Amino acid sequence: MKEKLQRINDYEWLVPKTAREGMRVDAKIFANQAVMDAMEDEAIHQLTNVAMLPGVVEPVCAMPDAHIGYGLPMGAVGAFDDQDGVISSGCTGFDINCGINMLRTNLKPNDVQEKMRDLIAELFRKVPCGVGSKGALRVDNNQLERVMTDGCRWCVKNGYGVEEDIKNTEENGCMEGADPSKVSDMAKQRGRPQLGTLGAGNHFLEVQRVSDIFDDATAKKYKLEKDQVTVMLHCGSRGFGHEIASDYLRIHEKAAEKYGIKLPDKQLVCAPVNSKEGQDYFAAMKCAVNYAFANRLVMTQWIREAFQNVFKKSWEEMDMHTIYAIAHNICKYEEHIVDGKKKKLYVHRKGATRSFPDTPALIAGSMGTASYILHGTELAMQKSFGSTCHGAGRAMSRNAAIDQFRGEQIKRELLDKGIIARATSAEVLAEEAPKAYKDIEAVIDSVHKAGISIKVARMVPLGVVKG
Repeated sequence: MKEKLQRINDYEWLVPKTAREGMRVDAKIFANQAVMDAMEDEAIHQLTNVAMLPGVVEPVCAMPDAHIGYGLPMGAVGAFDDQDGVISSGCTGFDINCGINMLRTNLKPNDVQEKMRDLIAELFRKVPCGVGSKGALRVDNNQLERVMTDGCRWCVKNGYGVEEDIKNTEENGCMEGADPSKVSDMAKQRGRPQLGTLGAGNHFLEVQRVSDIFDDATAKKYKLEKDQVTVMLHCGSRGFGHEIASDYLRIHEKAAEKYGIKLPDKQLVCAPVNSKEGQDYFAAMKCAVNYAFANRLVMTQWIREAFQNVFKKSWEEMDMHTIYAIAHNICKYEEHIVDGKKKKLYVHRKGATRSFPDTPALIAGSMGTASYILHGTELAMQKSFGSTCHGAGRAMSRNAAIDQFRGEQIKRELLDKGIIARATSAEVLAEEAPKAYKDIEAVIDSVHKAGISIKVARMVPLGVVKG
């Protein structure tokens, strides 16, 4: 497939709809040469599959962190017409609203380094993590329904977080229109004990240092400065969102057959946007989105409490306020300009982040490498439906990483860099080894130079908690 790519410029590549029979629209890839050289041919092939679906709007986009995923590549964006298009559980992803909460502090590295072991231990104690982990928070069915419909508003009402957290969260921490009746009993059963838990896989909690400022004016707006300590939390909707995705994959498989939708890949099961199956999924997905927003805010408050316990100051004294909280693995109903006219679209961002003008975009690196805060641009609205990358993107599978790396060795290597890491098992450290991911600097260079998000600040890890 790579031989059919057309170079637009040093950071954009076109997959023309003539590249493959059945493509309705062009696809576009944002990547510098190094990223493109390493990109899997199969990921590009998956991108062209999405370009074959009904009502798809040009272009289907892949970000530089794109890699093979379920149906749609991770790190991709697919937008669909709100009359003729489809909505797809596969195009949204399993970990619905996996995302990032970013906290600033007024602490300096010297303040935390001497207490880092105690801090990581306290964070590990306060924030439950690991496969199937259960939190200290227990909600009944009625409370869970409020979480589904109210998201972060439920948190603040119940003492987890403050109003400012809501203000600085995408969608104000709640997508309207969530309908708990569209969520299965099994999903609710899985969701009840997991609220306020980090989970496993690529989810993490990281204490960081701002190593570089690239945009002084925007950094000042976010109250960021060089050598400031920040905290990044990355996780999603846990087993609750996974079960909703799994449930609707089965429903959408039947819907695709019912409505005569020709699928280039059976993993791209979907339903017409205005069908019952399509709108039921959208309402259920919003429940998972709101659950994930709430999940992160509960943990955000526990992170604050851990800092209080270690530094013997209130979190307000340490200025531990939310810079921003953002989602990926989400479908949004948005207005965009298509062929010079305003048009409502269902935009699926799978492993991709919103990048609207003057809005923060939070990009996580791999364990032991840098993470970034960028801001969105008007150019992103024109080129990528207001989207950018979401992280470094895997360069090898989890199984391959476990075969190649040893957790204890990774832990020692991180310690040699001054980074204290703690995980539920050595295997987790192995599968999340920095070399299992793409080069975050090349990924960020690609989106920055393409103009779809602009660098504001770079953070490097001081301490890491892995699920």
